[in-house]
Amino acid sequence: MTEMLFRSDPYQREAKGKVLGHTDEGGIILDQTVFYPTGGGQPGDSGVLTWNNGQSLEIATTIKGEGDQIVLVPAAPNPMPPIGTHLEQKLDWERRYRHMRIHTALHLLSVVIPLPVTGGAVGAEKGRLDFNMPEPLENREALEEGINGLIDRDLPIRETWITDEELDASPGLVKTLRVQPPRGSGRIRLVAIGEGKDMIDLQPCGGTHVARTSEIGRVHFGKVEKKGKTNRRVNLLLEA
Repeated sequence: MTEMLFRSDPYQREAKGKVLGHTDEGGIILDQTVFYPTGGGQPGDSGVLTWNNGQSLEIATTIKGEGDQIVLVPAAPNPMPPIGTHLEQKLDWERRYRHMRIHTALHLLSVVIPLPVTGGAVGAEKGRLDFNMPEPLENREALEEGINGLIDRDLPIRETWITDEELDASPGLVKTLRVQPPRGSGRIRLVAIGEGKDMIDLQPCGGTHVARTSEIGRVHFGKVEKKGKTNRRVNLLLEA
């Protein structure tokens, strides 16, 4: 099992770790990690591992392994730290932070466009959501103004947890049509934007997010693409 440090503090950039194992494909399993694994439309983190006073290994991405394992994937087939090695891990923080800003912005996009979501993806420069949207998007400028207005409200983002049974009793929390929250652990993580009467969004999500909406910065709509009879893709870009 890999302890997911990014879950308790998505702003943690560095941490120590111990190598628990290697995968047949050349990945590295640590006892704990700040590296987020690919999932929920968010890319896996990249960064670097260092050990033995100078040896280092660049990490290209991070993926989920068997069970609760998280696997760090090297950028090149260079010598890996042996099992049992104590090392330092450091995120490519600028890339991760942009993922956090865009991921939170996409949650806001699902607020200003309250339609069922059929897919999504997070990038370092832009993100996108696919919607069940039979008719073309109207009032694009008003929607863009609306999402930036939510960002300017500086709303807090927090996580909470519910049981599988509680989610079954509140199916409206799930906005995605094709992807359901992971089950089996007995509880499901929810991400809330806003608090009390000012809560504007609450939905299952395992990704990393900023602490307040103002951290996102200004965004604007990119292309709106038709992706099927009733499906349209809305691209969202960070201005800086």
